[in-house]
Amino acid sequence: MLKKPLEILLVEDSQTQALKFKLMLENHGYQVAMAKNGLEAMTMLLNRPISIVITDWMMPEMDGSELCHAIRKHEFGGYVYIILLTAKNSKNDIIEGLEAGADDYLTKPVDNAELIARLTTAERIISLESSLKQRNKEIALLSITDPLTRVFNRGYLNENLPKAFKRAQRYASPLSIVISDIDHFKTVNDQYGHQTGDMVLKSFANCLSRALRKDLDWIARYGGEEFILVLPETGLDGAKAAAERFRGLIEKLETKTDKGTIQITSSFGIAAVCDKTPSKGLTAEDLINAADQSLYQAKQNGRNLTIGTSL
Repeated sequence: MLKKPLEILLVEDSQTQALKFKLMLENHGYQVAMAKNGLEAMTMLLNRPISIVITDWMMPEMDGSELCHAIRKHEFGGYVYIILLTAKNSKNDIIEGLEAGADDYLTKPVDNAELIARLTTAERIISLESSLKQRNKEIALLSITDPLTRVFNRGYLNENLPKAFKRAQRYASPLSIVISDIDHFKTVNDQYGHQTGDMVLKSFANCLSRALRKDLDWIARYGGEEFILVLPETGLDGAKAAAERFRGLIEKLETKTDKGTIQITSSFGIAAVCDKTPSKGLTAEDLINAADQSLYQAKQNGRNLTIGTSL
């Protein structure tokens, strides 16, 4: 796959100089956008993703130093690398430009080969910053993810269910949770071994995850073979209907392993708060306890059932 040419924003009030730089940069494979001053440049940066800015220092309305300050005050999708072009070449001028937020500088007249070399450095730094940002995202995701099933973990649940509960109380909106437990899971582990049991757990969690409403519901591993599904904006009737749908999907689920195809069932305990529920004294822990009691009743009544209650 061909690498997409990097776009550079060239900020230069002299049309002659701007066209000269544009032609040279395009000959080296760059895409070039142009702005006549700092104000125009900021408008472009706020409306499109651009990673490198080459700006003249002396410009009307907003000069290069002011543009550097303005860029550093904003949060963009990625790092914006700034090269400042200036006829000023004293040490104090250079320090002023770097303190304003420039990453690099070149004195005029600019040598084309030197500019391309500086741009190569800029690309390397932008690539490293992007890789580091992506790695940090991956690390953050791992910290809230159950390593086996790839759904959210208990830590994420403990932090975010209380938030969802408080939000539901604040806006008088319904909220339901469903605790799901695989029926007779110990038998699966005893008969087929823990590795096969892990395959069943992953298959189970994946089936439930795919059944949730995107960008609204979420699922976390509560412990062992128990999972909690959080259903915002959902009252008891809606949660019962959803849980019954989940139960049917799990009943039909087939997990293919090297020891054969394994089928399981699951029991579901539901608890809901609605806009008419008195909020005083209730907590997210109360919701979990109520769902857990519903799950216990479902198991006592024969398993492969859904039972719910409203707080």
